[in-house]
Amino acid sequence: MAATTSPALTVGFDLDMTLIDSRPGIRACYLALSERTGVYIDADLAVTRLGPPLAEELINWFPAEDVPAMADVYREMYPAFAVEATLALPGAREAIAAVREAGGRAIVVTAKYEPNAKLHLAHLGIEPDAVIGDLWAEQKAEALREHDAGVYVGDHVGDVRGARTAGALSVAVATGPCSPEELRAAGADVVLGDLTEFPRWISDYRPARA
Repeated sequence: MAATTSPALTVGFDLDMTLIDSRPGIRACYLALSERTGVYIDADLAVTRLGPPLAEELINWFPAEDVPAMADVYREMYPAFAVEATLALPGAREAIAAVREAGGRAIVVTAKYEPNAKLHLAHLGIEPDAVIGDLWAEQKAEALREHDAGVYVGDHVGDVRGARTAGALSVAVATGPCSPEELRAAGADVVLGDLTEFPRWISDYRPARA
């Protein structure tokens, strides 16, 4: 009888405030958008609530009918203002490496505009196996299912909902706008302080799967 092996584990990661601290760059881009349009944007406030799609933030500053056009302007400006200013969060590179060392695949599933997400990762030298953008909360389940992800790592309650909708284990990191208590209440299976704790967690998780 032929031996069977378990399929390689695929782990999905959110981007903003999970793998990268994009607050300085996004703040700069909002300030540039405000200067360009003459519309006040509280950039310091905006970067405290990263996670949901861009339109959900812009609606606080622009009339609803102007939001699609302003989103296009913001995305066009974004590479010049946001990419270089963004840093990898502690443990981000090591978390991707830990998945690979476990024989798995690492993908990024984010609400961010996909071309800009790829620019961030390339600039920081983080190389996941796939990058899927423009998906938020429960929508993330589409990509997680397509790639057969068994784990999804994120910092927002929307990421928890995406993982649970996909039937994936929800691993939350308390590096974004949501507290550990909020993440647990949303249904996170595991809550870590940050990604520096992830390599040890995944090394313990693999034997349990087997």
